[in-house]
Amino acid sequence: MGQLDNKVALVTGATSGIGLASARRLATEGAHVFITGRRKTELDAAVADITAAAGGRVTGVAGDVANLDDLDALFETIAQFGRGLDVVHANAGGGGFSPLGVITPEDFDKTFGINVRGTLFTVQKALPLLNEGAAIVLTGSTAATDGTPAFSIYAATKAAIRSFGRTWAAELAQRGIRVNTVIPGPTNTPGLAGLAPDAEQASALLGSIASGVPLGRLGEPEEIANAVLFLASSESSFMTGGEIFVDGGTNQL
Repeated sequence: MGQLDNKVALVTGATSGIGLASARRLATEGAHVFITGRRKTELDAAVADITAAAGGRVTGVAGDVANLDDLDALFETIAQFGRGLDVVHANAGGGGFSPLGVITPEDFDKTFGINVRGTLFTVQKALPLLNEGAAIVLTGSTAATDGTPAFSIYAATKAAIRSFGRTWAAELAQRGIRVNTVIPGPTNTPGLAGLAPDAEQASALLGSIASGVPLGRLGEPEEIANAVLFLASSESSFMTGGEIFVDGGTNQL
């Protein structure tokens, strides 16, 4: 018996890192998981990974969460599955360094488009499919409160996610739908390494970041996925509008 037997879940941005680990974890606990990603090659690889781990309880749907037509196609596919949705992990996101003074409209639009617009319309378009007692899990970031130089756009988008989580929890409580936010600290993902321009500088960047974590290391995506499972399952049934920091003490100590 898994914690999510006979449940249906959606994880956006699930081709690598935290999204992939979370989708894999939800599937191994019995859920049928729909996953999204913009690049078909990576999406197919993620489907194969989850299939190997969970025996085929996964459906990949290519698309960009910032594109409303792609979201419509995604939710039409889920609707045709015929069982509604019990879990939505709105995880898709990204960003890069962009110091104040050289920020371009394109920088702003791209990051807000994926992280804020994408999260908002993922959740809004999921509403008609959400079953009673469904759980929504948003992916935040310690960057929302850190004040990291050159990271203002990304940090602002994650501050918006914190606000979404609290407001939506209040709006959806009467439907018995819970909304919580998982807040990863520095995590060993391709996205974090991708902030550096090459492999050598990526290694130096990751080492520098890890040295600033009280536990002395980066988190692993699977550690974040464990928290996502908790928020998605009945184990957190009396929790909504809350946040779980999985950050090695970064924002706590």
